Amino acid sequence: MAKTMMRPVDWDGGRLRPLGIDEVRLDGGFWGHRQRLNGEVILDHCESWMERLGWIGNFRDPAAPHRGREFSDSEIYKLLEGLSWEAGRTGDAEFDRRVNRLAETVAAAQEPDGYLNTRWHANRYTDLEWGHELYCYGHLIQAGVARLRSAGDDDVLVGVARRAADHVCREFGASGRQGVCGHPEIEMALVELYRATGQERYLEQARLFVERRGRPALSDIHLGRAYFQDDMPVRRARTFRGHAVRALYLASGAVDVAVETGDDELLAAVIAQWERTIAARTYLTGGMGSRHSGEAFGEDWELPSDRAYAETCAGVASVMLSWRLLLATGDARYADLAERTLYNVVAASPAIDGRAFFYANPLQVRVPGRAPDPDAENPRVESPLRAPWFSVACCPNNLVRTLASLSGYIATRDDDGVQLHQLVPCSVDTTLPDGRRVGLRVETGYPWSGAVTVRVEHTDGGPWRLSMRIPPWAGHGEPGRRSMVEEREWRPGDEVRLDLPMRPRWTRPDPRIDAVRGCVAVERGPLVYCAESLGDEPPLAGLSVDTSVPPAERPADESGLDGVLISVAARTAGSAAGTWPYGDPPPTPAGGNDANGANGANGATLVPYHLWGNRGPATMRVWLPEDSA
Repeated sequence: MAKTMMRPVDWDGGRLRPLGIDEVRLDGGFWGHRQRLNGEVILDHCESWMERLGWIGNFRDPAAPHRGREFSDSEIYKLLEGLSWEAGRTGDAEFDRRVNRLAETVAAAQEPDGYLNTRWHANRYTDLEWGHELYCYGHLIQAGVARLRSAGDDDVLVGVARRAADHVCREFGASGRQGVCGHPEIEMALVELYRATGQERYLEQARLFVERRGRPALSDIHLGRAYFQDDMPVRRARTFRGHAVRALYLASGAVDVAVETGDDELLAAVIAQWERTIAARTYLTGGMGSRHSGEAFGEDWELPSDRAYAETCAGVASVMLSWRLLLATGDARYADLAERTLYNVVAASPAIDGRAFFYANPLQVRVPGRAPDPDAENPRVESPLRAPWFSVACCPNNLVRTLASLSGYIATRDDDGVQLHQLVPCSVDTTLPDGRRVGLRVETGYPWSGAVTVRVEHTDGGPWRLSMRIPPWAGHGEPGRRSMVEEREWRPGDEVRLDLPMRPRWTRPDPRIDAVRGCVAVERGPLVYCAESLGDEPPLAGLSVDTSVPPAERPADESGLDGVLISVAARTAGSAAGTWPYGDPPPTPAGGNDANGANGANGATLVPYHLWGNRGPATMRVWLPEDSA
């Protein structure tokens, strides 16, 4: 089968053109390891759980009682997308067979007019607010696009997706039903299908869905129409609000529509919403969504650590939106947020062995959780320990498709040359718009090391420009400098080296974030760190840090975790013993430090946030009170 360019997002209308997973190969390192784990473990783990629970079986007998939630079909489609990208990435015939086998199962449940849903087939479109029918189509279409781009043939999965999309256009077109889905997603899927096939009706349907929302298009609910982003038109909104995943998926679809239709007003509206959301509604980790109620964004500065929801799916959606905005504008700040979110939200979800996951990603856990039953669904997404599976299992399957296609979010090209936005060990083999071939090899130990070397492997001659993003925390000695750029007539063997300062640093919050006022956090490179207390170790509730002493690196082998650990000067206050917690401050324990202080009397060891919870039940906190004694 002849492959096409394998890009998760494929467009020509923006400032930059993305390089696909056939042009960028991850060569080990932080993300290469996780991509390999995804292919060897996580994909099988997800498929086996969905087979065992009957979610795949729903397609074999749609007339039988439905198993799983009303949106369980979407999880099979996300798995199909991940398998399609993995088949294209590796060329492994077994992945190809798995795609076809599962696609045949799905195809058997599709009705003659293209309708496909194992929960609502007898009651079509009777509950657009909660039914998720169009949302499920969105993931089916994205799986079909992944298959078309990675295999190049109009096979079973592609045919199912196209028939479903055509059905949607007939049912919800300009003269059809005037509703939208309570859960946005289909908008960006339809635009990608338009890009893959050139069929204008898919782009027009996506535009209709974006423009209808907020008129309103859905019934009111107890959480309010903002939960659905249906309280006002997309163009009028000033920030992201309501359900975080829904908001970010809708924004991604709106950017797609804006770029393809040349709608600069719509693009500017989404950019303004992104800017305010980043300025006042985003966690240090890049996590989005501060309310468990409605899995939603809170108000400006409402960012509590222990009640942070910061769903893994919202992290995935944020990366998808950041990538689209980067392609549309060329502005490095979108790659900055993508980096922060990837390393501190997306990477935090899977356990080291790839067989358990975080759904929510709080920045503080006060009570150690119990180890979940490895053979049971976890009904609670707020679990302080990673669970092998959830009753709502959107996050593991979102990880599957993201990790399988991750190399498609690394680099771009334009008329002048190649841009490296994420600093990962990889090989790049692409063709510039004028037809010249360029090959690069990136070597780095990032994020543990700040040294990045780019070697030119081959080039067809003539000058072109190589750009590498410099993260904002690095500065590289020049305020405002955001990239290293070299333009010359390159020769094979030429090298460019970037050395980023990787010293641990204190980070203080905006004082308007009242939940963490008077606290500090520690970052090193792109990584956020946290204090973790295991088992019988002292609790973290009374821990405070002395910021007059700089945080320092320490060997990692003492922890059993890979990476770099950080030591900070700290003390732990004595246990609570008063009758009223307000008034004069309690006396300082003799000697300044409690002899039972966490990690010893004079210090605490911090671990990378993405690794916490891998050694068993623990308490954890990112923001540490600053010692005022």
